[in-house]
Amino acid sequence: MSAIAGIYHANKEPVSIEHISGVMDALQKYPCNDIQVWYKENIFFGCHAQWITSESIGEKQPYYDYERQLAITADAIIDNRDELFEKLQVAREQRKGMSDSQLILLAYQKWQEETPKYLIGDFAFVIWDERKQKLFAARDFSGARTLYFHYNNGRFAFCTAIQPLLTLPYIRKNLNEQWLAEYLAVPNMLDGVDASLTPFDGVEQILPSHFISICNGKINIARYCTLVVNEKLNYKKDQDYVEAFQDVFQNAVDARLRTPYAVGAQLSGGLDSGAVVSFAAKTLRKENKHLHTFSYIPEKDFTDWTPKYRVADERPFINSTVQYLGNIEENYLDFKGKSPLSEIDDWLEIMETPYKFFENSVWVKGIHEKASQKGIRVLLSGARGNFTISWGPALDYYSSLLKKMNWIRLYRELHSYSLNIGVTNKSRILSLIGRKAFPFMNRLQESYQLPMLINPDFAKRKNVFETLYAHGIDIKASSQLNIYQVRKEHFEKVFIWNTTGISGTKLSLRYSAWNRDPTNDIRVIRFCLSLPEEQFVQNGLDRALVRRSTKNFLPDKVRLNQKVRGIQGADWIHRMAPSWNSFLEELQQLSKDSIVSEFFNMQVIKTAISKIEGGPKTQYAFDPDFRILMRSLIVYRFLKNLT
Repeated sequence: MSAIAGIYHANKEPVSIEHISGVMDALQKYPCNDIQVWYKENIFFGCHAQWITSESIGEKQPYYDYERQLAITADAIIDNRDELFEKLQVAREQRKGMSDSQLILLAYQKWQEETPKYLIGDFAFVIWDERKQKLFAARDFSGARTLYFHYNNGRFAFCTAIQPLLTLPYIRKNLNEQWLAEYLAVPNMLDGVDASLTPFDGVEQILPSHFISICNGKINIARYCTLVVNEKLNYKKDQDYVEAFQDVFQNAVDARLRTPYAVGAQLSGGLDSGAVVSFAAKTLRKENKHLHTFSYIPEKDFTDWTPKYRVADERPFINSTVQYLGNIEENYLDFKGKSPLSEIDDWLEIMETPYKFFENSVWVKGIHEKASQKGIRVLLSGARGNFTISWGPALDYYSSLLKKMNWIRLYRELHSYSLNIGVTNKSRILSLIGRKAFPFMNRLQESYQLPMLINPDFAKRKNVFETLYAHGIDIKASSQLNIYQVRKEHFEKVFIWNTTGISGTKLSLRYSAWNRDPTNDIRVIRFCLSLPEEQFVQNGLDRALVRRSTKNFLPDKVRLNQKVRGIQGADWIHRMAPSWNSFLEELQQLSKDSIVSEFFNMQVIKTAISKIEGGPKTQYAFDPDFRILMRSLIVYRFLKNLT
């Protein structure tokens, strides 16, 4: 709910008032409801507060507990308050008004460094334990909130954002070349494999699922949480799984509705956001509150070029959900005149770092802006749903049945699946299943490969390819990866979560609207990971768990749709067309810049430029060369801003 900051001098050196002012003044660009600081000799805590929950309104933050001699500054919304109250034996008359930061302090008093294991929600916090002369900081399991820090020569400085730390005279605004090498070399949407790195030398971030403690000048960094579920649930009936999921998911959604302000939600025509909205609408209806939904649609003059099984304009499905639920105030947003090119500078200001999600940059930022204008403080999403509530890749599951020679189940599933998707020729589906089951038999299959953006000499100097391989990153971005292994690594490797947390935190700071995702609730994740695989694919239904669990929550038009899928941001080339010439001119400048040539593979960039000189074409939307150009331009502008 806040931007937090602080400075701690382990060498007992007093913290300079000028340094405190510099850090807090740098946070002034963000809207807030309150600004407070706590200062004591060699330690300072600050909070630039945005009030989201009822308990946060008028909260004392930073907070110092004189009895326990503990101080805290927290950027946190805790979702398992009732559970914690019981475990900590908090008197009932004290519960309603207790802030989340005070609750974290009580948890710390009982569990010390084990505290983050007991907290569910989105959080980053720092505690000063005066009796032990110990600083303790932690970030939630998925890194939904950021916490950057600098530690050198006994000085520890931290902040939710990067720029305030750069006001300190002992932190220089120098480029971290190792971060840049990983960013340029990784072919997918990840920033890199070392999530502690930032683009700035001397500024790191606490990893998701990690804590930091500093005592007697020694720093300890450790992981406190892993998402490994070894035991599978085993209910007697399929309906038991549905009812158990509905209970877990409803609790996760309800926890994220804890605000006296208006609630919004991102809504597409699909299952993930639809499930979140339907469960939220159910609860809000009881409270006589409307849910404000925000849906991205293409510009009016856009011609849908996508294949027949994809749809760029999801309004028919979105409207079906809206009408079915009833207590929805819908907003359809086309952001006319905006493009991924026009948004680059603003996104760099928001993120404080380059980014790779340029195709969706218009609507992601635009929805937060519109929500903020309506006074919305909680903006629901279903971003993690593909790996949790709507997991269930049918063809991959059927390939496992084929390898196990489970012919009867495979035949029944295949028959139902072909009917559901409207395909009469089962041999086509069998061919796809066979390729997935036995990829070595598919000699003609080609791997998708993004052109290598990094300068080979720079890559060699930073030893970056070896680093990526050591972390299991395939620089060829092979299309033959096992989807089950992809899901397993998604929940095991902390660097995979990093970008989502950075963008979510920075957007909330800019617009005072917290992105809250029930599909990312750790209770929901653990529940979904504990289910037998046949709960996710059955009776010809892919993503079967969420389809069955949203019966009477979503209209069948959405719930049982297996024939088409939405593709948000399909019109991004169309949006860039009016600025094509200026886009090419800037790319030409980039290709001749001797400074960035040290980092970029200029031959790849020049080849890609020659390919698009004829003007915008719809097929560029998924063209690897064109994606390379957009990525290089974003990094180019970032690097120019450093000088």
